[in-house]
Amino acid sequence: MKHIGKARAYTNIALIKYWGKKDEQLILPMNSSLSLTLDAFYTETEVTFDPALSQDCFYLNDRLQNKEQTKKISKFLTIFRNKYSISHYASVDSRNFVPTAAGLASSASGLAALAGACSAALSLELSPQELSKLARRGSGSACRSIFGGFAEWRKGDSDDTSFAVQVPASSWENELSMLFILVNDTQKDVSSRDGMKRTVDTSIFYQGWLTGAADDLELAKQAIAENNFSALGEVAESNALRMHGTTLGAVPPFTYWSPDSLKAMNLVRSCRMRGIPCYFTMDAGPNVKVLVQKKDQEKLYHFFSEHFNEKQLILANTGPGLEILKPERLMDND
Repeated sequence: MKHIGKARAYTNIALIKYWGKKDEQLILPMNSSLSLTLDAFYTETEVTFDPALSQDCFYLNDRLQNKEQTKKISKFLTIFRNKYSISHYASVDSRNFVPTAAGLASSASGLAALAGACSAALSLELSPQELSKLARRGSGSACRSIFGGFAEWRKGDSDDTSFAVQVPASSWENELSMLFILVNDTQKDVSSRDGMKRTVDTSIFYQGWLTGAADDLELAKQAIAENNFSALGEVAESNALRMHGTTLGAVPPFTYWSPDSLKAMNLVRSCRMRGIPCYFTMDAGPNVKVLVQKKDQEKLYHFFSEHFNEKQLILANTGPGLEILKPERLMDND
């Protein structure tokens, strides 16, 4: 008998970054992190465990992926197979509404959606915490996309203690927006995985990063508890700059910044001088995200539209957590 499940998960953007692993196999992070889930980019994934299949197959945006591209998906599916005693191979059909590998958290939404779809297909009814642990095994930041709004990934020290939790924020999180400035949506020269490992292994600045990140997390949670936008923005911006600073101390040094990344960061500072409170952050890619209050989002968008093509600008609001959907194959039989 076939087992079919489908789920949608949204990207999250870390305000306090996860940067570095202490266990590559289990994907246990060196530091805890905090993110905001957003509604503009998402992944929908349908999984079919099928006894007729002789191997896993992976379709991304309706294209069958090759053996190397399917390898990561198969590895993740095997975690479910081993944990929940199912022997079937699976067909995975994923539609990614995120530019892949451009620093926009496509792996976070992708693996969170895959975890949710597997759980639904096997009728596991897993708790958000259990789903978060499983999503983490596919991509670290995916554990945070199980939740809407603010989420904290507690680093833990084992497979069972490393997972994300909701950060209480009442309705304040719904007053926040983020402007994505897509300066480049092509594949990165240095992947997040490779960049992290090089930084942890070789960067002279890395130990300072770990100390600062722990302090930053506490400041961010305090700002959220107090609904203090400027305090949250200031710590998010400084945390991003320090994360990217570690890459310059790696051997060999590297950076994810492009000339347009620097241009966007300088424009954010200009916005603040003009009285529009906003703060930038960047993940492992050249694209810049600007945190802003919803009441100021139109002014911010108008300012940046004078400097960037409007196709490069996308506004996002606070997004929901993982959503279980009705599979298309079942809908066809209604």
